Amino acid sequence: MIGFRDWWQRTEPGDAAFEAGVRRVLADPNAEFLLAGDPPVGVCQLRYRYAIWTESEDCWLEDIFVEEEARGAGLGRELVEAAFERARERGCRRMELDVNEANVGALRLYESLGFEARSNPAGGRNLLMRRRL
Repeated sequence: MIGFRDWWQRTEPGDAAFEAGVRRVLADPNAEFLLAGDPPVGVCQLRYRYAIWTESEDCWLEDIFVEEEARGAGLGRELVEAAFERARERGCRRMELDVNEANVGALRLYESLGFEARSNPAGGRNLLMRRRL
């Protein structure tokens, strides 16, 4: 996860805060990390929550990262496919994520695995929006 932070060219949160955060997420029964490679060069963070719309758990693919030197070997695809398996085991009927449209490689990967950005049948696009508090 620290490698992902560094890839974004960010310095915060610091290493100790990241390590404490990972420990906290690992203690949450509604979250988990998946690793790829030996030694690990890829990571995927999953969060689970109940969704009224599907009457089941939802899986949020919160973070996925493969180190630069390991890209192109299919580890990102393996991580997402492993995430599908874990989500199905928990009874999830939907997986969601966000991706920056400028991240063409990730966007292609997600689309090849069946993710789609689509318009709402009532009109307009579905957008992920956020506000820091």
